[in-house]
This record gives sequence, structure tokens and C-alpha cells, in this order.
Amino acid sequence: MSANGLPKNADFIILGAGVMGASIAFHLARRSAGRIAVLDKDHAGSGGSGRSSALVRMHYSFPPEVQLALISLKVFQHWRDIVGEPGEFRKTGFVRIVHPGESEALKRNVAMQKELGANVQLIDRHQLQDLEPDWQLDDVELAAYEPDSGYGDGNVVANDFLRRARDSGAAYLSKTRATSFLIEAGRIRGVRTDQGDIHAPTVIAATGPWTRPLFQSTGFDPPIENEFHQVAILKNAPSMKPGAACIDSVTATYFRSDANDKFLVGDFYGSRPIDPDNFPQRPSETDLEGIIDRAARRLPKLESAEVMRGVTGVYDVTPDSRPLLGTVPTVEGLFLCAGFSGMGFKLSPAIGLVMSELILDGKATTVDITPFSPARFQEDRPIKADFEYKDD
Repeated sequence: MSANGLPKNADFIILGAGVMGASIAFHLARRSAGRIAVLDKDHAGSGGSGRSSALVRMHYSFPPEVQLALISLKVFQHWRDIVGEPGEFRKTGFVRIVHPGESEALKRNVAMQKELGANVQLIDRHQLQDLEPDWQLDDVELAAYEPDSGYGDGNVVANDFLRRARDSGAAYLSKTRATSFLIEAGRIRGVRTDQGDIHAPTVIAATGPWTRPLFQSTGFDPPIENEFHQVAILKNAPSMKPGAACIDSVTATYFRSDANDKFLVGDFYGSRPIDPDNFPQRPSETDLEGIIDRAARRLPKLESAEVMRGVTGVYDVTPDSRPLLGTVPTVEGLFLCAGFSGMGFKLSPAIGLVMSELILDGKATTVDITPFSPARFQEDRPIKADFEYKDD
């Protein structure tokens, strides 16, 4: 151990203490895998995890994502039993509204999700109106409804996972920025940090929007672009009641309740590129007004809701908007877990599990994650679901 507390050696180094890095640490520690060191340039949950809108939903068009979401939902539902903390999952129900003309794809995806075990049903405009009488639904033919879904808290999830990993002996080093990988003869040997070197035969980079510069010395360039996003937090207008969370393609917004007296509204689209170490910490009032105006087409009561504050954040986006999970082709012993494109929180419990299986057993067995290989774009194998939506 060096004077600043940095261990000189470990069996596993995890870079990033967000929901992904912390979940991987938790699952490795559960299997008593060995000496685990978790490094973060700031502190646990301080990056994208702490700024996440934290929706929990099963609705995906690619079956492995549904499988990962289903496993994660069970963990969120049984957080105290599995993780040993109270947790912050709130069941509100979830609705997916797609573009007019995409009803057939919606039907096919709901059928696939049901086959995999999701509690989801197709509902028509009238059934949805019964569920959500405040919503304006003239342009909705069909929607998917998940009664068991809702939202959580990224900061709580990251810290709970990390706390349990530390209880099992994992070392946690905050304010420790990885600057480069230590590579010898095509094999990972450890990590160079601003606090010194730490050696290990296995390194997992769960580094989100900070991934690409870190990989410059590896001979592998992860195809990740950083995208700036803004979210509005509103005080409920008079007579507004907490309802289902929703992803709405027609208005290109998503929204959910926030506790019992607030409401969160976010945008599908952001701006690129953005520096994850230097981005606006306050949203643009004009941009927030535009997001709220669009969401108010679906929920007119938002027009009289008071804007309390805004949240900004950075997505790490891949060309097919799916994560990069697995071994780095140019460096033995180096694993990548990044590129979640704004969808990571809801999958994080399962991602830690399948990554731990890949690392320890050589293969993820709970869910086959080979389609998410970091090398898939070089190999011209981007993920393309059978019934994707225009804005997937």
C-alpha cells in the first residue's frame, strides 16, 4: 500500500464507481473473486449515475436488453434482500407510446417481451385514458403498459452496491483518476493514475463518457460520442397526481413523477460533442421551455406547473445506441463496459452479473452478451433489432 492509500496490487481493477462499476464490484465480491480495487476520478455516483432520470422499464426491441431489464427489475424489487439496503425503487407503472404507423412494431415487441416473461400488455387509447385521465391521447392508437415498472435513484444504487462490495473487502479509491493503462506484450498489467500505479491482471473500464481518451494507448478506439442532455424538474400543478412514467415518441419526450409533488421531463435528443469535464451545469431556460411545451401536448396540466430546477448530464452514445460489453480485442485482460447511450441505469444490476460471469468464467451465461462485443463495429455487426422504432 502506498502512502496515499493506493494498493500496489490487486486481482481486479474497476475504473468508475457509477452504477456499472459498482454493480460489477458487488457481483465479483459476492463470488469472493479476489482483491478488488474500485477507482473513481471523483466519488461514487457523481458522474452520469447521479444525474440519471433512472427510469425502470422492460420495453426494448432487442431481446437481450429485455432479458437484462427483467433480471434488473427483480433486483430492484428485492433490493433489501439482495443488497441489504432499503433501496429507492418506486413502482409507478410505465407506458410506451410510439409514432403513428409503428403500431405493428409495438405489437411485435410486446409479444416478444411477454414471451421472455415481462408483465406488459397492449392497451388502446380508451384503456390508457382510464389509467391516465390527465393525458391528451387523440393521436394514440395503441400503447404498451407495464404495471410493475417505475423509477429509482442512480446515486443510491451506485453507493449501495459499492458499500456491499467494500463490506466484502473491496478497496475504494475516490479522487483517483486513471490516466492510462499499463500494457506489456499485448496484456494488461494495471493502471497508471494521478496517485501512482496499481498493478492487476484484469482491468474493467466502466468509464462512460471518459472512455475514449483513456483508450488511446490500446490500439482500440471505442466508437463513443458524448451527448449533452437537459431535464426539467417541475412542481406539480394543482390537481396533478403521480401517474405512470412514459416514453413518448410523438412528443420526443419522456416523463415521470418525482416523489409525490414533483414531475420530471426529459428530451430524446441532445447536442454533440460535449466535454464531460466541462459542460453547462444549469440548463438553458429556452431549451427547458421547449421540452416542457412538447411534453404538455401529452399532459396539458404541465403548462401551469412551476419549473423548480433543471438537471444536465452527458450520455456516452454508440452508433447503434447499445453498450459496448466485453473484452477489448487488442489487449488481453482488459474489459469494457460503456456506451449505454442514456439507458444504463435500468440494466445495471444485470450488467454487473453478466460482466462478472464473463470475467470469471470466460462467458456470460445468464444472458448472452456476445452481440454487445466492443469489436462489433469493426466487424460490421452493429445491433439491429427485428422491429426497431425510428427513434430507437
